[in-house]
Amino acid sequence: MKVAKFGGSSLASAQQLEKVFNIVKSDNERRFVIVSAPGKRSADDTKVTDALIKYYKNYTANHDVTADQNWIINRYKAMVDELGLSNKILDDIALAIASLATLPKEGNEFLYDTFLAAGEDNNAKLIAYFFRQRGLDAKYIHPEEAGIIVTGEPGNAQLLTSSYNALQKLRDSEEILVIPGFFGVTVDGQICTFSRGGSDITGAIVAAGVKADIYENFTDVDGIFAAHPGVVDQPHSIPELTYREMRELAYGGFSVLHDEALIPAYRGKVPIVIKNTNNPDHPGTTIVLESPKKDQPVVGVSGDDKFVSINISKYMMNREVGFGRKVLQILEDLNIRFEHMPTGIDDLSVVVRERELSPIKEQEIIDQLTRKLEVDHVDIERDLSIIMIVGENMKNHVGVAATATFALAKEEINLVMISQGASEVSVMFVVKTSDEKAAVRALYRAFFN
Repeated sequence: MKVAKFGGSSLASAQQLEKVFNIVKSDNERRFVIVSAPGKRSADDTKVTDALIKYYKNYTANHDVTADQNWIINRYKAMVDELGLSNKILDDIALAIASLATLPKEGNEFLYDTFLAAGEDNNAKLIAYFFRQRGLDAKYIHPEEAGIIVTGEPGNAQLLTSSYNALQKLRDSEEILVIPGFFGVTVDGQICTFSRGGSDITGAIVAAGVKADIYENFTDVDGIFAAHPGVVDQPHSIPELTYREMRELAYGGFSVLHDEALIPAYRGKVPIVIKNTNNPDHPGTTIVLESPKKDQPVVGVSGDDKFVSINISKYMMNREVGFGRKVLQILEDLNIRFEHMPTGIDDLSVVVRERELSPIKEQEIIDQLTRKLEVDHVDIERDLSIIMIVGENMKNHVGVAATATFALAKEEINLVMISQGASEVSVMFVVKTSDEKAAVRALYRAFFN
């Protein structure tokens, strides 16, 4: 039994829907299909989700929304016409899009989520109808009917564990179930979305819930590469990697799979296969719980930018009980999440994402560290990138860190800091953002050439 999720680029046009139909039809084990909203048909096109955001903004600002409604409806109409489908399904979609502008604005904390979810929801209706017209026994099913019940946190919904009991009953369906991704329904019946790109999460939830043998995540690339193809020329693809390796790579900037999607699949022990809708015969990349030991210590190199380091110095810091906790308490009180915290004897650095720091928060951190903790020095270092080399087999190889640092030194790339966790799955290097791409290329050459 397989759960197949298709991303926005896979569902952007009638031509793409034909490919999806052929993929689903070719394997009768594909019993569940999770769909995103239509993505871009070309580089200068607009995603349906972005059009819905514009529609929402105009509606809540009391502007005329006719043009927004027409654009979205016409986007679906283009697919309906090209696929030769009846206008009945288009009438249903048009009614659903127009009815968004009848929802209450005041005190409706789920209004934005309801607008956004309409992209996936209406696409699922269209695809299920298309499948039936082409002879597949398919059925659209709303997340509420499927049993995807979530917490009431707009834009950050979390699945209630009781949902898995309801999802398991879907196994008994003899039809191919087409389920919209990206959102669930609260206990009170409100639409609530996962974080952006959350259709991956829905796919993993359904795969875990129905105890699928495989969760196939179809996108527009042939699996996962050992480095970003935009940085390294023709990097080799990774045939297999573990969940922990994928988690580290996703954190370091690999955007093929939503990192939150790993959790349900990991806990459900469901292998994930990343495949290409445009090249379905390619084996892609399989993500598994455990992988046989490989000769290669590193499976991938990733890089991500927009990090900031709060650097703190205080003489005899190591003798002061609770100092680290007090620093983190200051950040917690300001609702700031930290990423890493390398330390020395009298020095401590807290790495956070740039978006966490506003000018007001930054000044408050400096004031509190100086006043409350009486630090000797504090400064904010900007324009930093994190580079990760990842591989569960690194711990079985001597000299991995030496190879990496030598490769960076050879390119005259200065290290701001270096860190390795106790699990030894990854080594993290912090460099100036201006050196990020050169660092990724240098590390790729060191381990893969």
